[in-house]
Amino acid sequence: MNLKQLSHMLSLSQTTVSRALNGYPEVSEETRRRVMDAAKRHGYRPNPSARRLATGKSGMIGYVLPTGTAVDIDPHFVEFLSGLGDYARSHDLDLVLSPADADDQETTYRRIVANRQVDAVYISSPRPADRRLALVNTLGIPFIVHGRSEGFDFDYPYLDIDNEGAFHEAARLLVQLGHKRLALINGDDRETFAIHRERGMRRALAASGLTLGERHVCSLTMTEENGYRAARRLLQESEPPTAIVCSSLIMALGVVRAVRDLGLTIPGDLSLVAHDDVFPWLRPENFPVPLSTTRSSIRLAGARIAERLAARISGLEEGARGEVWPVDLVVRGSVAGAPG
Repeated sequence: MNLKQLSHMLSLSQTTVSRALNGYPEVSEETRRRVMDAAKRHGYRPNPSARRLATGKSGMIGYVLPTGTAVDIDPHFVEFLSGLGDYARSHDLDLVLSPADADDQETTYRRIVANRQVDAVYISSPRPADRRLALVNTLGIPFIVHGRSEGFDFDYPYLDIDNEGAFHEAARLLVQLGHKRLALINGDDRETFAIHRERGMRRALAASGLTLGERHVCSLTMTEENGYRAARRLLQESEPPTAIVCSSLIMALGVVRAVRDLGLTIPGDLSLVAHDDVFPWLRPENFPVPLSTTRSSIRLAGARIAERLAARISGLEEGARGEVWPVDLVVRGSVAGAPG
């Protein structure tokens, strides 16, 4: 079925059907839904070249993928991408990955915008005063940031979770259980999410007159092996922590292994809380001792980023709206009162 046939069947003009399919805001929601339902029912898919000529839009979302020997594509990114891809696929959007030197991503952003390859871009893993965000804000292309940056005098659209609040609540729980020596096994502290998590822990401890010692903060790529090495070092100190808060379930796997290798137990010798991005293949309740977590789905975040990008492409969303999701604290068997 082509556009002319679909329009005739619906008794609508081709222009109206085309605008409904491409998300133009002047088409009513009732008409848009009617057109979309009919297109799906009859297997209509717009010709990409014709759509671009008619609308000036490519139907593509762009992501600049940093590459190089120092770059790891980790499961968190893959899970986020799955959520984004699920939404994009069901709304006739494509995702374009443009590889770039990790130290010079700005050149690639300029190229894909100048070539009009994509209708919108998203930025992930932001850092304070992030150069990518500073540039994209001037390029005139719809964008959204997954996470937040700091240090700018302008607002920008973003989606983030309350990392500071989540780790504040995790640390506050452990302090309430009598723990005074806490440690943090964090992600890359050049990135804002990790800065916010450390800030939350420090704020919770300070409220009870406690501090987070510098030796009790580890900033690492979030892998199982790094979790293992960090936990072994912390637990072999002369005054080891009695509780650890960990930035990833994947790192927590390494912490659990280190505790076992050292002949210790959870929660008898160590209480453990980790952040759960809700991986379908790694569930905290299936750990040897069910794991207490701060919980927020990174896959759902990916889908929401795609949804908001689609709205920005069509003009349904404008401005620099920030969106911060609350994070659940789920208490299970891995926390208990401080030993001794």
